[in-house]
Amino acid sequence: MSTIKTTVTTASVEEFITSFADTEQKRKDSFELLHIMKDYTGYEARMWGPSIIGFGSYHYKSERSRQEGDWPLVSFSPRKAAISLYVYMGTPEHEALLADLGKFKMGKGCIYVKKLSDINIDVLQKLMGATINRLQDKFPA
Repeated sequence: MSTIKTTVTTASVEEFITSFADTEQKRKDSFELLHIMKDYTGYEARMWGPSIIGFGSYHYKSERSRQEGDWPLVSFSPRKAAISLYVYMGTPEHEALLADLGKFKMGKGCIYVKKLSDINIDVLQKLMGATINRLQDKFPA
């Protein structure tokens, strides 16, 4: 079985944002997301792998394979094309919230936003809450 590459590291979140976010707007939005996600979750930001900033964690076991590991409850990454928000699980509750989120694009497992001002932060927080609740119910500690 292959080793999971995206694990917690000791790298500095602030240094990552400063060096990786490719525009001043993306750096500003990333530091604002740090504040929003930390305040909402109560967890410190940690680097997961080389480019994901995560908050909290849970241990999962795949129902379809023997793979298991740890993953952040919610996370984001200031990627080149857009900021990737890992706060979505596709539940009916999430689907209903997306209607009020604002301007975004969907990926397979994430939401892409060009800038933070394009979305409703209250709705983002509701998405985070629904994700955390779902993950903690599905994968109790």
